[in-house]
Amino acid sequence: MNELKASNSNKILLVRMLASGDVCAIGLPVLRYFQDTQPDAEIHFLTFGDGAELIKLAEPKVIIHQVTQAQWPDDFFLALESFLGLAEQIIGEAYSQIINLDTAFMPCFLARFLADAGEPVSGNYINMSVEQLLQQVQVQSLQAEYVNSASSYLASTFVNMHKWHSRWWQYDVEVEGGYPEFYLTKCCGLIADNLQHTITVGADKRLAKKAKTHKVIGLCLDQSDDGYLYPYSGQLKRQLQQQGFVVWLEEEAKGDIRTLLKMLKASDLMVCKPSGYRWYAQAVQCPTLLVSGAGEPALFMPEFATDPVLPCEVHAVNNQKIEGLSCNCDKPEDLVESIESIFAHFEEQQDE
Repeated sequence: MNELKASNSNKILLVRMLASGDVCAIGLPVLRYFQDTQPDAEIHFLTFGDGAELIKLAEPKVIIHQVTQAQWPDDFFLALESFLGLAEQIIGEAYSQIINLDTAFMPCFLARFLADAGEPVSGNYINMSVEQLLQQVQVQSLQAEYVNSASSYLASTFVNMHKWHSRWWQYDVEVEGGYPEFYLTKCCGLIADNLQHTITVGADKRLAKKAKTHKVIGLCLDQSDDGYLYPYSGQLKRQLQQQGFVVWLEEEAKGDIRTLLKMLKASDLMVCKPSGYRWYAQAVQCPTLLVSGAGEPALFMPEFATDPVLPCEVHAVNNQKIEGLSCNCDKPEDLVESIESIFAHFEEQQDE
C-alpha cells in the first residue's frame, strides 16, 4: 500500500478485493456512487491483484492501493500477519470513512481490526474481536470451518446483510441486474438503482477489422463458478469457425484486463460459464451467452443463457470418475445453433 499524506478531511477508503470480475461488478459502481454523492471527497480504493488495473482503467483519477499476492499468502497465519501490517498503514492515512464491501475472511478481519482500533469502519467484518481470534490462534483452537464459512464469521453494519445468505433469486423477481444489484441495493442499501459499471475502451483493432465482414465471438470458458469447466471448447471453436464466425479464446488476452476488454469491445457475442467474464462483457456492452451448467442464470442476468442442469456426472470436479456415466454438458452443435439464432434475432431487431 502506498504511503500518502492526508490532503482532504473527507477521505474515504473503499475496500473490495476478491476477483477483478467482482471488482468490476460491485466495486466500480460503489466507487462511482461515492464520486457522485460526495464530489468533494478524496476517494481511495483498496483491492487485490489485477483489480487494481481494472479500477485504474475505469477511473484513472482514483487513488488505488493494491494488495499483492505476496501480501496475501496462502498460509493463513502469514496472511494474518500481513493484514495486520496493512491495517497499520491504513490507520496512518486518517480516513474519515472506511467501507468494506468484501465478504472474504481476510478483508473482514482487516475491517474488524480497524474497527477495534477506533477507525470509522462500516460494512462487513468478522463477528469475533481480533483479541479473541488471536487467542484462539495461540492455543490452536480456531476452527477451520469458522475461517472458511462466511455464514460462521460474517457480521455487518449493513442492516439487510442477512439477505445475502438467502436463495434470493427464487423470490426477489424485481432484481433485474443480477447479483451486483441485489448485493448493493438489497443487502448493503448503498445504491438505489442504476449501477454505473461501464468502462470506456477502444475496440481491438485486429478484431474490429474482421468484424466488418464477419461476426466475432469470444469464448471465455476457462473459469466457472459452478465447479467445472466447459469440456468442449475446442470443438465449439472449430464448429463456429466452420460456420464462418471469427472466434477468439480468452487466453489470447494473455491475462491483461485492458486487452481482454478491448477484445470484448470488438466482439458481437461472448460465451462464458458463470464467472467474472460476464461482468467484463457487460462493462463494454458486449452481449453474453451464458452456458449455465449447474449455475444459476439469475445471478448473472445475461442477455442469453442455456437452461441450468445438474452437475455433470462426468466433468464435475466432485464427482467420482465412474465408467458408464453420461455427460449432460451442452453439446457444441447445440450451442452453435443457439448462437446462430441469437444473431438472427439481432438482425430481426435491426430490421424493425
